Amino acid sequence: MDIPISSRDFRCLQLACVALGLVAGSIIIGVSMSKAAAAVGGIFIGAASLGLLILAYPFLKARFNLDHILPNIGSLRVHPHPGPDHAEGRSSANGNKDGVRSSLSTVSRTLEKLKPGGRGTGEG
Repeated sequence: MDIPISSRDFRCLQLACVALGLVAGSIIIGVSMSKAAAAVGGIFIGAASLGLLILAYPFLKARFNLDHILPNIGSLRVHPHPGPDHAEGRSSANGNKDGVRSSLSTVSRTLEKLKPGGRGTGEG
């Protein structure tokens, strides 16, 4: 059963959840006699703060133009350091393919060793 909800109603619901978390966390901390109960209140306040940040992020992004401060998460790439194969003077295209094959064969050998009854388990 899908109930249509407007964007404004959704934002109000988010804000109500944040306010409820802040109030609950404050009450738990205020009436707690033990450190464990105060820690639970702190968790409520932390979760409410995260909800507030999620709620306010589009507005902060538009106001402060955070694109130049924070990189786009989707455009981040991992660039591994070249291995010792590149120091031997091989071409980078061929060396990259060989490096990938060598990595895959290492992973395959490791997986074979981990299989029950595999050739690297040392069982007779």
